[in-house]
Amino acid sequence: MVLETASLWIKPGEQAAFEQAFAKAQRLLAGLDGYISHELQHSLEHAHFYLLLIEWRALEDHTLRFCKSNELLRWRELLQDFMAEPPQIEHFQPVRLPR
Repeated sequence: MVLETASLWIKPGEQAAFEQAFAKAQRLLAGLDGYISHELQHSLEHAHFYLLLIEWRALEDHTLRFCKSNELLRWRELLQDFMAEPPQIEHFQPVRLPR
């Protein structure tokens, strides 16, 4: 499992419209090969900041399949006008610690 984090800074005053658009955009994820789940978090400290967490089966499910798909084009159409800056994307994998 791979966790993608996307730091999203939204233009001031656009939070409600962004959330409405995101409600539509999130449907694009559900049918993607390798998609597991997602969650959108809104910062308590910064009104214009959101953190998107997406679980993928493998890194390539995001970087190759989603990023080269028509769904990404539609995703951008729905959300990019709300962004104050490009999203910052990171990928994480679980650390297996001994017990």
